[in-house]
Amino acid sequence: MRTDSPTFAEFGVREEIVKALSAAGIERTFAIQELTLPLAMAGEDIIGQARTGMGKTLGFGVPLLHRLNTPGDGTPQMLVVVPTRELCLQVAHDLTDAGKHLGVRLLAIYGGRPYEQQISALRKGVDVVVGTPGRLLDLAEQRHLVLGKVRSLVLDEADEMLDLGFLPDIERILGMVPDERQTMLFSATMPGPIITLARTFLSQPTHIRAEENDQGAIHERTRQFVYRAHSLDKEEIVARALQSEGRGLTMIFARTKRTAQKVADDLAERGFAAAAVHGDLGQGAREKALRAFRSGKVDVLVATDVAARGIDIDDVTHVINFQCPEDEKTYVHRIGRTGRAGRTGVAVTLVDWDEEYRWKTISDALKLDMPEPVETYSTSEHLFADLGVPADATGRLPEAMQTRAGLDAEQEEDLTGGKKKRRRGGSGSGSRTRSASPRAKEAPASDSGDERPPRQRQRRRRRAGQEVTGAAEETPATPDTTESKAADKPRRQRTRRRAGVEVARDAGETS
Repeated sequence: MRTDSPTFAEFGVREEIVKALSAAGIERTFAIQELTLPLAMAGEDIIGQARTGMGKTLGFGVPLLHRLNTPGDGTPQMLVVVPTRELCLQVAHDLTDAGKHLGVRLLAIYGGRPYEQQISALRKGVDVVVGTPGRLLDLAEQRHLVLGKVRSLVLDEADEMLDLGFLPDIERILGMVPDERQTMLFSATMPGPIITLARTFLSQPTHIRAEENDQGAIHERTRQFVYRAHSLDKEEIVARALQSEGRGLTMIFARTKRTAQKVADDLAERGFAAAAVHGDLGQGAREKALRAFRSGKVDVLVATDVAARGIDIDDVTHVINFQCPEDEKTYVHRIGRTGRAGRTGVAVTLVDWDEEYRWKTISDALKLDMPEPVETYSTSEHLFADLGVPADATGRLPEAMQTRAGLDAEQEEDLTGGKKKRRRGGSGSGSRTRSASPRAKEAPASDSGDERPPRQRQRRRRRAGQEVTGAAEETPATPDTTESKAADKPRRQRTRRRAGVEVARDAGETS
């Protein structure tokens, strides 16, 4: 951020918003905000192009809040559509903080939570809705979410929504809002389908790019290290890298959900306050991990690429690519989690032997001039020197440095609304009752010469007709004790009664 950049107050932003931003230590604008605010506050359509971490949220959030009519009638006036749950929570958090003195009723709508809570909030009335496409469409088609009075619509991270296959849903949502509205579209890149979308649904938009003058800033602010590492030694390397001098919040990226969970569990066993975020976790567990990371209870967050989209935290000092990214776009997205808001950062990428060609492609595309990673082991001297790791550091965090509260200190929110889910397959009370039936209790407990199985087969045959019943009468009695006969007698009579009155009479004669 430039020290001579304009303040939000100089753009004529409402006093309540300026006051809330000042309380959060935000007074001057970033480049994307400086270019966006005058047009957005005037109600014009905008295409904003800037990377994550450039301040896009306030770039569209401040104009939305500035143009909001409060108090409203409870029907949403502003709608923000985002690709992921994590980004939904982040945007909702930022707008709530910026509008806390306006009395704004804001609701985050996304999957993984019960419908009832969100429907109840909509019935009470909201002014601003931030949501993911799938859940927004569900509630709109059920007539719980009314979009007929939306005056301003924002599509954030449009290229990611395209990557995730949400483009048809976006077009359906755009067909539900009024034609007379303000539309702002923000995207890091502008692929063909996004350009077509903008031409179709935006009215004479102004294209704003905050990239050119700052194109290489992410490389200048972030020190990048690339090491060729053996897969069996990566955990040891990461454990030492996490003991770097000045390390704060750290994000570790893995390609698969299983790897992300495995790395998080391994680091926790080594004494680090680590948590995982990936698609196999429930929504409550994901939000619990993010809250713990933001509050500093854990300082290491292991995530997959999809789950990490929308995690917008300025205090991340280190990013570690546990596996080589798929392409240059993914690499920029990952290391863009550090070096944000004018800060510096460190990015470490571990490249396995079979990933060298992929890394060379990334290096050439981004002109990093690092085509060949340095062969590195957890004991390599250059690893300690590059990252500022103490010479006596091992693969475990010393107990004296284990000062974080940890993930268990963060309480997981109950997303069931206080209702206990019924479980099938033997854990519920009903299944216990069925398993405790008399027939189950009387199953033979030993492998002695018990003749009950043959008699059970004969009883089933008696149901077919009279002749089988006669044959059953010739079956010799079982040499059981009196107690065993008394226990078996009710079961035989119950079975025979199903066959009819005649069989019941035979059973009485037999007994």
